[in-house]
Amino acid sequence: MQPIAESELIINSRGAIYHLDLRPEELAETIITVGDPFRVKEVSKHFDRIEYRAEHREFVTHTGYIGNKRLSVVSTGIGPDNIDIVFNELDALVNIDFATRTIKPQLTALNIVRMGTSGSLQRHIPVDTFVASTHALGLDNLLNYYRLEQNPEENQLLQSFITHTGLNSNTTNPYISAAAPSLLKHFAGEGWYSGITVTCPGFYGPQGRVLRLGIRNPSLIDRLTEFRFGNHFISNFEMETSAIYGLGRLLGHHCLSLSAIVANRVDKQFSQDGGALVERLIVNGLGILSNLP
Repeated sequence: MQPIAESELIINSRGAIYHLDLRPEELAETIITVGDPFRVKEVSKHFDRIEYRAEHREFVTHTGYIGNKRLSVVSTGIGPDNIDIVFNELDALVNIDFATRTIKPQLTALNIVRMGTSGSLQRHIPVDTFVASTHALGLDNLLNYYRLEQNPEENQLLQSFITHTGLNSNTTNPYISAAAPSLLKHFAGEGWYSGITVTCPGFYGPQGRVLRLGIRNPSLIDRLTEFRFGNHFISNFEMETSAIYGLGRLLGHHCLSLSAIVANRVDKQFSQDGGALVERLIVNGLGILSNLP
């Protein structure tokens, strides 16, 4: 097997991957991603002990234990472009031999769970609640740079979505991927809403917000809220989940996105204590993840 070139797989002087500044032994196989670098310590404060700490640019990592469960929490920063960096480097850490620069014959599947904030697109999903994303529908175009193939049902859903929203190839080429059933099943039932999460490439115009600039699709919020395909509907939107689910699917990792609903775009409400809400999401999520095999 041809070694991966130094320009493609960048390893620094301490043997760590370039952006995350992590060596393979410093990463657990169960990973929590958060957007905000300052949120890493809000997760790791619940660890019984911390083994490793790393920080480079907006990428902060703490690896440690809750009981016998080893976990890493990694900040990604905002947006699908950062997810592209983080997921390719997380995968390289477990599936590429850094000494030979070759892909390992036996691949490792990571469990990766996003814990972040989001805006609800349904009146029945109020602020200060949680959503576990069954699917992620990307408006960001990242996965269009990779060979992501949709099955017939996904293609039908996407065509229905494009027709309903008017978001055609002049704006974006939507794609969709599903959560890992092995993780999603633990976050169902009382206390959890579920649905399709839409990922946008920005916070203002791409999410239908108007400050000083006009937008091309002023009815976007209504269109997303009204969309139905069989039993599927759009529950919320944010800025990372489609990249997480899409890259996770291609790389063979098990991914799930958990969102704290800080805004309801239908009722135009915002949480009065988003920090406390995110803390509850972290505590609930860690309580489940730390008990998985």
